[in-house]
Amino acid sequence: MATQQIHETVERYVHLVQTGPTSEILALYAPDAVVEDPIGSDPRNGHEAIGELYRALESMQRKTELHAARIVGNHAAVSFTMVGEAGGHRMTLSAIDAMEFDDQGKIKSMRAYWGPEDLASEKI
Repeated sequence: MATQQIHETVERYVHLVQTGPTSEILALYAPDAVVEDPIGSDPRNGHEAIGELYRALESMQRKTELHAARIVGNHAAVSFTMVGEAGGHRMTLSAIDAMEFDDQGKIKSMRAYWGPEDLASEKI
């Protein structure tokens, strides 16, 4: 798979985390994909379980910024920030997502590296 194709998918992913809809985010994933977000949480297997994660974002206004994407073979490490606002609070999350892609260019696994020190919340 071409590095350019993976880079385009990564850019689309970060954009869709900002804008949605969940169905378009899920279209980037293989049907049997596994997501562990954050590392150490129970893995989510398949579109239905992964969709729960992204549907939770739908109620907030979000902005994302891609900082870096490093691609080697069928793997990508993606550094980005998401700022979300809901219920009078602003949440800022800085994460690094490690992704593996299948031969069709779909994400087959994603592990999000972030912990409590990477998540800030403030009242607005």
